[in-house]
Amino acid sequence: MIDELRVKDEFDTQPGKRFFSCVNYEADGFHYRQPWVIGVQEEIVSLHKRVEEADEVIKWVPILNKQIESVEAQVKRLTLLLDKLTGDVYNLTVQVAALENVCFD
Repeated sequence: MIDELRVKDEFDTQPGKRFFSCVNYEADGFHYRQPWVIGVQEEIVSLHKRVEEADEVIKWVPILNKQIESVEAQVKRLTLLLDKLTGDVYNLTVQVAALENVCFD
């Protein structure tokens, strides 16, 4: 897209009118040209939509932070439980070894 400025000519009722035009613009119906104001309005609508979408995402951040904290707390509890179970398995292994020595000696 190129930013184009209409030049003043005899029959122009709006000299200086701005356009957004396709780089290869020809009045053949295949290339894009529109008044600058329309292009700016479309861009504002597009940016407004993106801001609204970003706002929706931002609203989820506190909820997600709480969920992350909850998951981290669960991981910590499960890690402690795993450590305890690992210790219990080790103690059982030692006890089984001791019983094997008693029974088979």
